[in-house]
Amino acid sequence: MAFAAAPSPIPSRTQYVLEAVKHAILTGQLPPGKPLVETELAAQFGVSKTPVREALKTLAGTGLVVMSQYKGATVRTVDAAMAREVYDVRLLLEPEALRRTVTRRASLDAAGRALATADTAADRAERSLANREFHRALYLPCGNPLLARMLDEVRDQAALVSTVAWSTRPSWRQEADEHRRILVLAEAGDAEGAARALHDHIASFVERAFPEDAR
Repeated sequence: MAFAAAPSPIPSRTQYVLEAVKHAILTGQLPPGKPLVETELAAQFGVSKTPVREALKTLAGTGLVVMSQYKGATVRTVDAAMAREVYDVRLLLEPEALRRTVTRRASLDAAGRALATADTAADRAERSLANREFHRALYLPCGNPLLARMLDEVRDQAALVSTVAWSTRPSWRQEADEHRRILVLAEAGDAEGAARALHDHIASFVERAFPEDAR
């Protein structure tokens, strides 16, 4: 019987470029629609075009970058339709994952630490990263690795939506209050209440971020 080969690890230079470009996208330094020119990025990071090309391909796979035969690579543009697609997936999966996390009495310490980090964040970038960690800490211990991986796959796109939304409507204080309520319910063992609160939190975000497109 033939077995598939294990995936090769990403070379260190490619990983370096990948993380740097991802961070620049998710902190707004590289705004949506910004062209990502291989030669310019290679010069900026002091590498050849090969690791840059591979990093951009990986980022295209996660939904942060769009590759075009004619235009090359650009940062993905965020609009209401894209935001709703991403958040529909989260609505379907994330509350159920949290319900399972609470039901199995998994530790929520990581979620509490992420909340504390967000509260003391020095800037929007640090706060955004902490918020991502808060949500991941709620679903990661759900007991279903496949479910957690599916949510991980839309995590970067959700962060991009938040980055764009906060640049025009900084609603992070309201979201922080909602996060605290979700965690209180989860820590109290109220699986259904926590799941409902998380559902409402996710559902209301796009409506606040894109009110002119509300359905």
